[in-house]
Amino acid sequence: MGSVYSEQGRPLDSLDVRLIRLLTDEPRIGVLECSRRLGVARGTVQARLDRLSARGVIRRFGPDIDPAALGYQVTAFLVLEIRQERGHRAVADHLASIPEVLEAHTITGSGDLMCRVVSRSNADLQRVIDQIVGYDGVLRCSTTLALAEQIPYRVLPLVAEAATATRPGP
Repeated sequence: MGSVYSEQGRPLDSLDVRLIRLLTDEPRIGVLECSRRLGVARGTVQARLDRLSARGVIRRFGPDIDPAALGYQVTAFLVLEIRQERGHRAVADHLASIPEVLEAHTITGSGDLMCRVVSRSNADLQRVIDQIVGYDGVLRCSTTLALAEQIPYRVLPLVAEAATATRPGP
């Protein structure tokens, strides 16, 4: 496996890729078990984890929570048009105060922000949307309901694909 380059242009080597794959497959595995399975010293694994975390390649460690298992059966994607004079940050701060908003992204196209939200029911979704659009910085909201998850959020195939990539030009 050749070198893979992170967003900062620093190479990821095959050990980094193998470590990321192992942690993705078995997130509860410890550093000592990682070192045993990868055939490297415990200190090497810890140093790699520290470096990958510091560079932002690995952003977090923790359980992968399923909102449906918590009773939030409805998933929707909202495209928001916002008041430009209020700005994205003010609206994002408002969205962050609503627990049912799982993520929000600035987007191009007809809207300004896209959010993934969950709710306990369609009626509860109306409550969440009302809370979102009740903020003065939000002008309009367009909602799309998710019917079934076909491909869950994933990055491991991307890591595998990146392992075959060559370094981008200057």
